[in-house]
Amino acid sequence: MLIDDIERYIALRRSLGFKLEKTARYLQSFARFAVDQGENHIRAQTAITWAATATTPDSRYRRLRDVARAARFLRAEDAEHEIPPTGLFVAPRTRLIPYIYTSDELARILGAAEDMQRQEPNPMRRQVYVMLFGLIAATGLRVSEALGLRFDDVLPDGVLRIRETKFGKNRLVPLHETVRHVLDKYLVLRRDCVEPDDHLFLSARRRKIPYSVANKAFRHILQLAAIAPERTRRPRIHDLRHSFATRVLEQGGAERKSIARRAVALMTYMGHSDLRYTYWYLQATPVLMSDIAAAAETLIAGDGR
Repeated sequence: MLIDDIERYIALRRSLGFKLEKTARYLQSFARFAVDQGENHIRAQTAITWAATATTPDSRYRRLRDVARAARFLRAEDAEHEIPPTGLFVAPRTRLIPYIYTSDELARILGAAEDMQRQEPNPMRRQVYVMLFGLIAATGLRVSEALGLRFDDVLPDGVLRIRETKFGKNRLVPLHETVRHVLDKYLVLRRDCVEPDDHLFLSARRRKIPYSVANKAFRHILQLAAIAPERTRRPRIHDLRHSFATRVLEQGGAERKSIARRAVALMTYMGHSDLRYTYWYLQATPVLMSDIAAAAETLIAGDGR
């Protein structure tokens, strides 16, 4: 049965560390659609017809791409499966340009976070967003990684254990001494709140803070801090991670070896799956790009070319 084949493919990919949350839903939907047509193998035209029912070009492209990947796997075992073309629904995609917060803006964000919670009767609640957004800014953690931290993820000697990251891997994140000091003070307040939930960051309902709640709080903080009020697209929590990465690269200098060493270290620290994702931050770092251009001009002039 096609449904069984698709489930086996999903299980194999997940065993390799891929979460496939949306992809699994797509493939399961396609399998049901194909079976309803009386088919037990992937047919290219059926996949195209199913993908075309999506409401946006991007969704149509992703649907057909995911079926094609599954078809390549299944065809290795059974040549009856057809691999659909993936170029039919290609939509132009542009990666969002991150908003890089200045040091002054980061200070204003943390100040506004404290002001927003100043009337909270619980001392921990007064500091929860200061600590959450400050930790992300100082470490480059993903929002989901910070929200998922538990007591036993704070290891001795100022190290955080990040479990089940975006790519299903674990990693260790050492903290700067200043960050460790602030986190230790927050943990004293957090441990005074005896709750069954052991997440570091709790909502007013005494549960792990959902992303939607954190995002709403952050947007309000941006308003209080008057951060880029003229922008149509508001800066995001995730831009704290971008800002951390670009600052790290800026501090390393423009020499090729220096950039390479720092990029590899940053890739490991931030949990990137591929070095090209780390090097992408170079284009968002105008200071560093200017330094690289100047160094290249000097090199060319020195060669007499």
